[in-house]
Amino acid sequence: GVGGSSPSASTIFLLRANSIIMSKPNFSNIVFRSPTLDDATEMKSYINTLSSEETFIRLQGRQLSLAEEKKYLEEMLEKISKQTVIIIQAWMGQELVGAADLRLRGDTESHVADFGLTVKKSYRGQGLGRELANRVISESKKINGLKMIVLSVFADNQVAINLYHSLGFKDFGKLPNGCFRKNQYVDHVYMYLEL
Repeated sequence: GVGGSSPSASTIFLLRANSIIMSKPNFSNIVFRSPTLDDATEMKSYINTLSSEETFIRLQGRQLSLAEEKKYLEEMLEKISKQTVIIIQAWMGQELVGAADLRLRGDTESHVADFGLTVKKSYRGQGLGRELANRVISESKKINGLKMIVLSVFADNQVAINLYHSLGFKDFGKLPNGCFRKNQYVDHVYMYLEL
């Protein structure tokens, strides 16, 4: 174009290439796996970072000790071995960047599992949460007798609500003022997905 008013061919190519990357995330550098005992230190760092930013998780500023994280991890590894918990983590090298888990209930609710999902701030908005959720849901379908996944989400976490709806989760209730975050009460929304 005259006077630089239209983009060059190389600019158009870059714009198209970037839009392809954005529309179809590339996780080739991310390793998806279950945790090991050796992950306790990085897991503590990860959860404490999320807690410090007071994001949409139960921990709001409280910092866990390494002993607390190791105890939690040992309990989860035992439950993983008994196939009552699924945890899939996303690792970029030695850095934990996301995690999703599924915890089976027991007794009269043994057909129900609770779902959780977190993603490190710098990795949000890139499809990693969706990828983790899809992987856990796929694994959950291998569990004999599991019929339903449930979750709870802060009502002001619209990004997560949109993600869960797009995965097929349906609202089944809310607890008015069920969460206290950043000095205000917010509703706690409950959702389920039938398998």
